[in-house]
Amino acid sequence: MKPTILITGAGGYIGSVTTSLFLKHGYKVLALDNFSTGWREPLELLRDMYGKKKLRIFEADLTCDKDISKVFEAEKHISGVVHFAASCSVDESMNDPQKYFANNATGSHNLLVTMLKHRTNSIIYSSTCAVYGNARYLPVDEKHPTDPSNPYGESKLATEREIAWYGKLSGLRYVILRYFNVCGATEDGTIGDSKKPSTLLVQNAVRGALGIAPFYLTCPKVDTPDGTPIRDYINVEDLAQAHLLALEYLAGGKQSATLNLGTGEGSSVLEVIQAVQKTTGKKFSVHKTKPRKGEYPTMIASVAKAKKVLGWHPKHSLSDSVSSLVSWYRKHPNGWSY
Repeated sequence: MKPTILITGAGGYIGSVTTSLFLKHGYKVLALDNFSTGWREPLELLRDMYGKKKLRIFEADLTCDKDISKVFEAEKHISGVVHFAASCSVDESMNDPQKYFANNATGSHNLLVTMLKHRTNSIIYSSTCAVYGNARYLPVDEKHPTDPSNPYGESKLATEREIAWYGKLSGLRYVILRYFNVCGATEDGTIGDSKKPSTLLVQNAVRGALGIAPFYLTCPKVDTPDGTPIRDYINVEDLAQAHLLALEYLAGGKQSATLNLGTGEGSSVLEVIQAVQKTTGKKFSVHKTKPRKGEYPTMIASVAKAKKVLGWHPKHSLSDSVSSLVSWYRKHPNGWSY
């Protein structure tokens, strides 16, 4: 029988897709979320599919020690934690840094302390390429200097450092996964991004193509060939698969690691818009609005280390991600519920 895993932020976009994958592979999942930005619906759907014994849902807030302790006390044998719960908007972090250090750094600290207290010594941590700041060379590998240019990246880096110290001093074993730009939904369109508005480009472009909402260009003008930021877009199911492989990697007794997750290829904002229009066969208007803060020109991942350490390879193209989002938004044009 597969072990019991705690997934924080399980009701969120990436968390719910990953929860689905873990259940599909036979794991028992404890799904924790405070539902401030996550949703009950995908978890209730998965609980109906797999049963209450395989998926238990806890409403809890990581900024409250007592909330976390209740989860660990309810289930005595938690083999590992997959930690997604966080605030994750670069622009918002520039306007409300206090929220980001409270939710991301303090919340993660509380979780780590509780884990160690209850002798749960394995964690897969959801981090971000924002810890690197402006790219000094491309593609960006894990040896690239960390120099965040926004509080979001800084709050994530603070937790990375805390995890690493507990690894040295307290026996914590970890895989830190630094995501590049996430897109897509499950291939069948069952689970996807429910934020409204989404902060994610590909999602918003698909919503624009389907006529669900007007599409706004939120990026600043930057020093790239077409003047729009270049990013590395990774499919959410490929991302979820990396978390499963990372957990199995730690279960095999391997050393802790920090890994980038992307595709190794970059697309500009305008190229993404063109790709969405091509895949959907629909043209849509591009409206300009106030640019977001804290953005940088180009960020493309080197994923050689993830391939070597985990045997992981991204399988989905940008077109695949667009197609899955079309399926998702046709079923849920307004997300889970509003």
